[in-house]
Amino acid sequence: MNVPLPLSTRRSIALLFTTRAVRLFAYGLLSVVLVLYLVQIGLNEREVGLLLSVTLAGDALVSLWLTTNADRVGRKRMLMMGASLMIFAGVIFLFTHNIVLLIAAAIIGVISPSGNEIGPFLPIEQAALSQLLPDKQRTQTFAWYNLAGSVATAFGALISGWLTQFLQARGMPALEAYRMVLTIYAASGIVLVVLFALLEPIIEATPVVSESTHRFGLSPASRGVIVRLSTLFALDAFAGGLVLQSLIAYWFNLKFGVQPGLIGAIFFGANILAGLSALSAARIARRFGLINTMVFTHLPSNILLMLVPLMPTLPLAITVLLLRFSISQMDVPTRQSYTAAVVKPEERSAAAGITGIARSAGVSIAPLLTGLFLSNPMLLSVPFFLGGGLKVIYDLLLYRSFKATRPPEEAKP
Repeated sequence: MNVPLPLSTRRSIALLFTTRAVRLFAYGLLSVVLVLYLVQIGLNEREVGLLLSVTLAGDALVSLWLTTNADRVGRKRMLMMGASLMIFAGVIFLFTHNIVLLIAAAIIGVISPSGNEIGPFLPIEQAALSQLLPDKQRTQTFAWYNLAGSVATAFGALISGWLTQFLQARGMPALEAYRMVLTIYAASGIVLVVLFALLEPIIEATPVVSESTHRFGLSPASRGVIVRLSTLFALDAFAGGLVLQSLIAYWFNLKFGVQPGLIGAIFFGANILAGLSALSAARIARRFGLINTMVFTHLPSNILLMLVPLMPTLPLAITVLLLRFSISQMDVPTRQSYTAAVVKPEERSAAAGITGIARSAGVSIAPLLTGLFLSNPMLLSVPFFLGGGLKVIYDLLLYRSFKATRPPEEAKP
């Protein structure tokens, strides 16, 4: 039975859910039009791939410092800094077409090409939530937390697509319509700064004096587990980076001539289904365990990913993509919960940060390849096949490596 939480704890959790929703709404907005915008300002597919890669690589470097120092310097302070970098990136992308300046902004700032989390926010918020929750409520709360993000991403994608199409129908040039989305993205960063400023000290890490916790915020015992998890998560993220949401949007535009309005509607449905799949993960994990849930729901989703480009018509391609999203996110709250469970409470920001950075590093390389594939009509489908195949390998390696390592709530009495 769940123990009622104090009012201050419930208020802090609600605020963290709100910041997640605002952020993912902005990411969803941007994911539909980002590649289309970059092509409009004169970049070719290879340059777009390069820019997306350095965006993700820069995020990994910035996040490494912010997350591994968050528990020492202050989680609230680091979250506000991340939101400020989000504003910075949005403004620079809005006002320049120079690829050198765009690359500089991508490295330093926070901008999401995928519709998914990027920057230091997720690991720090996960650590704060894990601190506020009993172990048995952690996975279920993470599932609702991910649902909030998926629904926000869905509405962001839907509004972005139809807004830009509506503005173009009223005579606004495509480039200016896309600029409207970038303006909203930058404004969302301002909202986040205000919301993070309202967080109470209860979300901060409890100071712990320990000689063993010194390198990257992890003790030697935790370090080995996190390094192994990080290696596998980097492989999974690299595979996912081949099929970022913004790149899939561009693929639908190239393959079937789909316009932004329909692209937004596709990703609205996809992200709603993804959020619902994340919510069901908690119930499955209670019965079968976190690792089993991560692996055996992820495998069929990856097979469906590889089937998308084999569909001969647009309706069939959309249907298979939606089926894929309907089970694709069951591994996300379970992965987040598992990472928090296998380290000490005072190490959770560092653990979530390092595994998140490993994912960012893995995903940052992939768009370079996808840009090359999308520039060749004969290779348009390769990202789906390669991404899905590598994800299957990741699932098998994860199960083999961690099936015997149980979180506290699954330990036998």
